[in-house]
Amino acid sequence: MRSNPTRKTIGVFFGSRSAEHDVSIITAQLIMAGLRALGYAVMPVYLTKQGTWLLGEELGELNWFTDPGRTASRDKKYQRYSLDLEASRGKLVFREKGWNRKTVTIDLAFPAFHGTFGEDGTIQGLFELFGVPYVGCGVPASAVAMDKALTKQLCQVHNIPTTPFISFSRHAWETDKAAVLARVQSELRWPVFVKPVHLGSSIGIAKVKERNGNDLEFRIEVALHYDDTVLAEEAVEHVMDVTCCVVGNDELRTSVLQESTFSADLFDFETKYLEEGGAQWGKSRSRVVIPARVDEDTTREIQEMAKRVYRAIGCSAIARVDFLYDQASKRLYANEVNPLPGTLYHHLWKASGLELPQLLEELLKLAVERQAARERLTYAFASDILRQPAAAKLKLVKPQTHERNAEN
Repeated sequence: MRSNPTRKTIGVFFGSRSAEHDVSIITAQLIMAGLRALGYAVMPVYLTKQGTWLLGEELGELNWFTDPGRTASRDKKYQRYSLDLEASRGKLVFREKGWNRKTVTIDLAFPAFHGTFGEDGTIQGLFELFGVPYVGCGVPASAVAMDKALTKQLCQVHNIPTTPFISFSRHAWETDKAAVLARVQSELRWPVFVKPVHLGSSIGIAKVKERNGNDLEFRIEVALHYDDTVLAEEAVEHVMDVTCCVVGNDELRTSVLQESTFSADLFDFETKYLEEGGAQWGKSRSRVVIPARVDEDTTREIQEMAKRVYRAIGCSAIARVDFLYDQASKRLYANEVNPLPGTLYHHLWKASGLELPQLLEELLKLAVERQAARERLTYAFASDILRQPAAAKLKLVKPQTHERNAEN
């Protein structure tokens, strides 16, 4: 794809209806700047918090989102394209509304979403429906990785250690709250963490220390404010939070390990993104240690386990695998998988010897490679089922109400 960048346009998709909306904007700005530096034509595609689609070159500038004067009138100027369903085959074709119909064609999609309606397989399904190559994990892997409970269940199936847990729906909570509380209190060792199943960036997560207090019920209510399913899992004491990134489709490459430190009960949103410039961006030196302070054998164990988790879920292109390491017992637990790491975790790849330009080129190559593999598959099947006698006997029965209406 790099051979003729002037004839290919990469659409960077970001924003959307997600609690991690603003984090997505930052990730997208990094990706767009990196792609432009490599000579690619880039088209920003921004989904607002209300779900409105906006296209425009200026959306590739961060101050467009921070300047109140520009954001106040943004919908009027940029909400002028519609997706041409007929022309969008192997590409996405957006046509300007009105008489002066400008066309924007996207040849490859680079999603930069975090959280719901983007990182969870929804946008990936749109790309696959139109046969558009795209960066990142596919539909099933994205959906599973965004579901903390499903991720842990899959780890259990593949004999990958993960902390004991239970999950429950909003319906179960509203139907019999006492039964849910009793189950959490009796089946798990305390303290426990309560988490929204489909959310990232530590939003809605809390550590509950008292088994019989009111805090458990309150924390579950908070988590259900953000999600319709909640996960409760045993906390790991003497914990070290360790991250390993993985890149690849079939042949996998792992990063060096990152250790994230925190003074509170968890690695929260403020520590990740705001304090000292943000640990998630790799800028908080007091919160991020690279490489993690574990021995060589443990490092190799974590990197190999990251590959096992990556393959178990069916990830492709890139993902981040988070682990909980009990420094007292030396036990390791797979915790969560992020199918689209914030800012691609480029700071960790840089520490691993892979600079951002090389990382972007590799991800584009993997996207094209995976699309070529999809196109080798056969999706049609010749069948005589519609000519069978049983099919011929099926008749549409007109509703009686329609006939009466016609007579009247």
